Amino acid sequence: MHSRFSTNTFPTWGLAQPFRLLAHNGEINTIRGNRGWMEARESVLSSPTLGDIKEIRPIIQPGMSDSASLDNVLEFLVMSGLSLPHAMAMLVPESFNEKNPISEDLKSFYEYHSILMEPWDGPAALLFSDGRFAGGMLDRNGLRPARYLITKNDMMVVASEVGVMDFEPGDIKEKGRLQPGKILLVDTEKGEIFYDGELKKQLAEAKPYRIWLSTNRIELDELKSGRKMPHHVENYDRMLRTFGYSKEDIEKLIIPMASTGAEPIHSMGNDTPLAVLSDKPQLLYNYFRQQFAQVTNPPIDPLREELVMSLTEYIGAVGMNILTPSEKPLQNGTSESSDSKQHTAGYSLQYPLQGFQDCEIADVV
Repeated sequence: MHSRFSTNTFPTWGLAQPFRLLAHNGEINTIRGNRGWMEARESVLSSPTLGDIKEIRPIIQPGMSDSASLDNVLEFLVMSGLSLPHAMAMLVPESFNEKNPISEDLKSFYEYHSILMEPWDGPAALLFSDGRFAGGMLDRNGLRPARYLITKNDMMVVASEVGVMDFEPGDIKEKGRLQPGKILLVDTEKGEIFYDGELKKQLAEAKPYRIWLSTNRIELDELKSGRKMPHHVENYDRMLRTFGYSKEDIEKLIIPMASTGAEPIHSMGNDTPLAVLSDKPQLLYNYFRQQFAQVTNPPIDPLREELVMSLTEYIGAVGMNILTPSEKPLQNGTSESSDSKQHTAGYSLQYPLQGFQDCEIADVV
């Protein structure tokens, strides 16, 4: 049991863990986006099991901790008919890129659900139960410790460290540690243990996710427009002044990155006046400030951390209904047509920032 107060909220008894289905050691670093997306998709959710979703909105109780918000969504998914492993794998997926040696069917499962639900990401050791099944898992980075021990009389202990309970060596049948993104589950009624490989195989083979993705997704980086884009800008100097680029921006930032691929070197602090108060033209980016980090995690680099991070984005009506998996997880916003696959397909972008050629391809498609 993990009965501590939340890290990033004012301590109250209402936030003491465990919650209804979940106990969480760690932080959800993506919590602001997770809450926003769940609120945004509430209007399009439907569940035959729960009936009218409007009667139970909001799904995420306001004013709660990041752990409590995750518990709210987990309970909603399970009460809507998803199995406990399915809901957890959907909320806290393991790494599923080309460098992670998992099956193609399982990669397709994760990629399909990434269209429907953004990951609740951050350092996390999670214990969960719906009354019958009880399990544990780690986040995809494995940034929190969790070790387990199984005795010969069928007792399991899961804790952040070894030695929480003492057992004679002869009574121990198995011991190990939870691995990043992996699930360990116990059926308390039948006394059975389900390991990650078995659980994920069942989830991956439940639906033809690979076929659905290949039929309904267009990857822009695999298409060619056949057009050549010019590499010059008319009225270049005037455009720089118009959009607020300074000599320092060009010489210290853009040229080193464009010519040598070097990381830009800049001062650590930024005490310049707010862009909104300036009477001079400003770059769009100057109007935004980085949100203060409540924990001392280093910034994540999508290149160095490629194993556990992806910048893939989707264009289309994503996450229309996260409760009922179907062949068409996203649409490109055009009217549907029974004789055209294009009208039921969405676009996959490897990076959120697109160059001229990528935009040209999107226009052709």
